[in-house]
Amino acid sequence: MRFYIADAFTAQRFSGNQAGVVPLGEGLFPEETLMCALAGELKHSETAFVQRTGERSFHIRYFTPAEEVDLCGHATIAAFTVLRETGEVPAGQYALHTRSGDLEVTVEPDAVWMDMAPPAEGRTFSTEEQAELYAAYGLTPADRPEGLKPQAVSTGLLDILLPVRDPDVLDSAVQNEAEVCRLSERYGVVGVHMFSPGTEDAAAYCRNFAPLYAIPEEAATGTSNGALTYYLYRRGFISSGAENRFIQGMAMGKPSEILSRLTEEGGAVRVRIGGRAVLSLWGEVL
Repeated sequence: MRFYIADAFTAQRFSGNQAGVVPLGEGLFPEETLMCALAGELKHSETAFVQRTGERSFHIRYFTPAEEVDLCGHATIAAFTVLRETGEVPAGQYALHTRSGDLEVTVEPDAVWMDMAPPAEGRTFSTEEQAELYAAYGLTPADRPEGLKPQAVSTGLLDILLPVRDPDVLDSAVQNEAEVCRLSERYGVVGVHMFSPGTEDAAAYCRNFAPLYAIPEEAATGTSNGALTYYLYRRGFISSGAENRFIQGMAMGKPSEILSRLTEEGGAVRVRIGGRAVLSLWGEVL
């Protein structure tokens, strides 16, 4: 098998969020133990195994170094960038099957856009639970912006969206990994997506933490910013049809730009995530 490393949500090599990509052609998926072991060997947060199922259809399975996950935005952007750059697919529309559902992917000459799963709001948190969440990052509820509260939201993966007052508070957060793992297990979420809303040049600045899945912090997360797009739309911070820009990875020295679009027609909400990616490495599994 040949594998690739692509830097997603950036146009600069060795920036953004890295993902492993293993194109399988029309071949079968390897054994799960091998896919998980290869993800662990590549040591990136997710590795995508890509199977072609038709002229314009694909099936992708996503593995962290610990286990398989239902959906991964940055690995999808990386995967279709690899397919485009290696001549496997031209620009156009493609159907994608994932454990999170069937999605549509649009390949453009310099970007890739993908559907998120239908938005779903999860639980809210009591005053005591909010204090516990903020304390896991060395913060207090006083660091929360007025009018915004933590909530679990999913557009494919369930995360706790944790608002903070401004980018300075965002930068000052220090994660207690053991505590965040415990809280993630308790609430049945992948992790915590912390954000500071309403900056001049972006819809939000973000940090993402998923230590329960062996990802202490991630430089760019498509699914989490898809969920954040819906959260901010429901609260009037962004509008239907607008293109939104999220900045993530600054604290890791890997600045990333994640784009989103939300449309609502007849009560049905559609969230799409997009961005650029660049290939950085390739090799073969012996």
